[in-house]
Amino acid sequence: MIPIARSSALRAVRSQLSQRRSLSPTSAAALARLLSTLAVLEQRDGKLASSSLAAIVAAQKLGGPVTAFVAGKGVKSTSAAEAAKIQGLEKVVAVENEAYEKGLPENFAPLLVENIKQGEYTHIIAGHSAFGKSLLPRVAALLDVQQVSDITAIESEDTFVRPIYAGNAVLTVQSSDPIKVITVRGTAFQGVETEGGSATVVDGTDPNTPCPTEWVSEELAKSERPDLGTASRVVSGGRGLKSKEEFDRLILPLADTLGAAIGASRAAVDSGFADNSLQVGQTGKNVAPQLYLAAGISGAIQHLAGMKDSKVIAAINKDPDAPIFQIADVGLVGDLFEKVPELTEKLKKQ
Repeated sequence: MIPIARSSALRAVRSQLSQRRSLSPTSAAALARLLSTLAVLEQRDGKLASSSLAAIVAAQKLGGPVTAFVAGKGVKSTSAAEAAKIQGLEKVVAVENEAYEKGLPENFAPLLVENIKQGEYTHIIAGHSAFGKSLLPRVAALLDVQQVSDITAIESEDTFVRPIYAGNAVLTVQSSDPIKVITVRGTAFQGVETEGGSATVVDGTDPNTPCPTEWVSEELAKSERPDLGTASRVVSGGRGLKSKEEFDRLILPLADTLGAAIGASRAAVDSGFADNSLQVGQTGKNVAPQLYLAAGISGAIQHLAGMKDSKVIAAINKDPDAPIFQIADVGLVGDLFEKVPELTEKLKKQ
């Protein structure tokens, strides 16, 4: 828990926040000194995940010192060293233990809580990835505070913005908890400088909590195409493709021609056209590429929630009244079985 003196000071500044929408430079500086944020980093095989960078960007927007936390096998010389180069970090807390390599929340949560108490942090931030979504609710429960999930903006040290109802409404949340536990949407926090930083790497506290879960194995779908979550171009197919054979015949060549990642609607995934890892939408991945091309996707509200932040949205659908056309920047009404191969051939010639 936060010491009484520090907590009282924070409450005093929060009181001033409630009375005035904007802080004076003196008050803002005082608040920044009191804030201390821990960005929880996700790593795989010694490499930081993109969700980790989003957590750092969000942490920097709060003001005050930012510390990163990473745990796993040999992380000091890999992911911790990588994080130390990121601009804006004061230090990186690293715990080297193979027991945390896979990020199992059952033993990672007690580890994180122990280090939170040691560092007396006011804000805990992680990406809204599978790792963050399974870990931080447990951390919040152990700290006896409420979690604020999937935020897209930070208004102040205790006020955050998050989408609800599949992105059709925006909710502003103010938390009075002494420690804020937050997950952030990766597409909303970008632009961190990954070189030029000089953070120190320090040892964290390891409570060696036994884990009741055993990691057995994993099967990863490997592809030479860009990663769906970070690609600048995405080509997605929907139920209109009618079969996996047609999905592969039409979508794959178009994606390869554009150098794009492949996505799919939930209907396409449920029908077996594409792997579950390629699903875009409320129950899939949130993407915000420079170009999002949707073929045979009607535009259900759940799908739009995962891609409507794309810079340019292009859609191909035979139904002129399909909801996808309401948000598309470029729309082509026609039979995708004719238009997609035609588009692919024209792109190849260019």
